[in-house]
Amino acid sequence: MTRVLFVGQVPETVDFSDPSLPPGFDAGKIQAGIDLAAAKIAERGWQGDLCMIAPDAAGIAMLEKQLASATYDCVVIGGGLRLPPKSLELFERVVNAVHNGAPDAAIAFNTSPPDTADAAARWVKPG
Repeated sequence: MTRVLFVGQVPETVDFSDPSLPPGFDAGKIQAGIDLAAAKIAERGWQGDLCMIAPDAAGIAMLEKQLASATYDCVVIGGGLRLPPKSLELFERVVNAVHNGAPDAAIAFNTSPPDTADAAARWVKPG
């Protein structure tokens, strides 16, 4: 079975005062998108795991532990970790953790949580 890991930031830890985020964005909207992403992954018949991390060393440790717990075909890194300019270092740490912890997995990027399954589908081999 295809296994996909979706990595994102814990919605309650997002700094919504960041001017680079869309107006009206809030934790509830992010969580709704995460829930939709999980459903779309399951609709494709894939095993989907979520790893929502805090933007700190504990979050990276949590990701590393998750990566060590399973073999993934694809890891999708959410936009909240890579789009805000102030998150660049966190994004780099996430990419390097994925590269080290899942060297055989494809790495994909979504534009928003609802297209997470589509992002993974670009890299998952049909089977």
